[in-house]
Amino acid sequence: MFDFQQHEGAFRQLLDSAADTVVVVNSSGIIVLANSVVERMFGFKPEQLIGNKVEVLLPEMYRIGHEKLREGYFEQPSVRFMGTDLILHAQRKDGSKFPVEVSLSPIDTKNGLLVTSSIRDISDRIKIQQELEQHVRELDRSNAELEQFAYVASHDLQEPLRVIASFAQLLGRRYQGKLDKDADEFIDYIVDGASRMQELINDLLTFSRISSKGKEFESTDCNVVLQRVLQDLKFAIAENKADVTWDTLPTILADASQLGQLFQNLIGNAIKFHGEQAPCVRISVRQEADDWVFSVQDDGIGIEPKYADRIFLLFQRLHGKEEYKGTGIGLAICKKIVERHGGRIWLESQPDQGAIFKFTIPKGRV
Repeated sequence: MFDFQQHEGAFRQLLDSAADTVVVVNSSGIIVLANSVVERMFGFKPEQLIGNKVEVLLPEMYRIGHEKLREGYFEQPSVRFMGTDLILHAQRKDGSKFPVEVSLSPIDTKNGLLVTSSIRDISDRIKIQQELEQHVRELDRSNAELEQFAYVASHDLQEPLRVIASFAQLLGRRYQGKLDKDADEFIDYIVDGASRMQELINDLLTFSRISSKGKEFESTDCNVVLQRVLQDLKFAIAENKADVTWDTLPTILADASQLGQLFQNLIGNAIKFHGEQAPCVRISVRQEADDWVFSVQDDGIGIEPKYADRIFLLFQRLHGKEEYKGTGIGLAICKKIVERHGGRIWLESQPDQGAIFKFTIPKGRV
């Protein structure tokens, strides 16, 4: 059993080396010892506190309630840490209040039970947390406004574009070969431009809706999703004589519709960017810590490593539209889908050596 009086000097030295305020309280709630940090944190000299009840360090409104809690603690003493779920407040000598965390440790001594209270000022942490929360709110609001803008702008552009495309196609059908060669070429440019703009708008709408229109995550059999995707891609697979193979895939927590879109974009790209030989595509998966790591591997034209991050940005194309069709949004959509699911996506590739797109999905509970 610890002899507090005999070792008070050594105990005081030990407390003075602590970074936090430490006060030692007896079963009556009287402060019997305080370290030097208390003056910097509370404005009291240690000797001014000794003999006072510990409630002197609390705001007036909490003192009566604290006395009852303190009495209950001494009936069932244990090591406790307080202030994680509920912010506690202390009060300085000048009456100003500040947030704290408190840890309690009972000490059984020859003079009865004592409790060591370690008090930490968390004002800076709370301030940083509040600033971060404010930044998150502003970011959420900004993202919501951007998504709404993208949706409204894209939606409002659809109708005039349909009109342009319809009349350009009508001109083409009615006057093809009846005007000069330049006129036929100009009409073709208008039709092609309107078609590409409609495709771009549709992809922008898809991108803007990933977060705002996403469905709740639910137990999703990736094998079922993949079969639907391959059915949708059957004409591209047949046309390019593609050989697509896959592992048995897991059941995960996901938005099945977006997961299908992710597979479709990656497999579609693997088929599209092939070399002289018919494309071979393999979908595989492995477990790694808390994640499923999916891979979509092809033997196509590959990509230089320096472009590995750039390709996931909006409107980033490494090839002209004459070589390969597309809007440059597909991989940005993939990235946003993966990140919405709490994972990450990356590329491993070399020119003329194919590409491996990998992405993670947390395992979770299914």
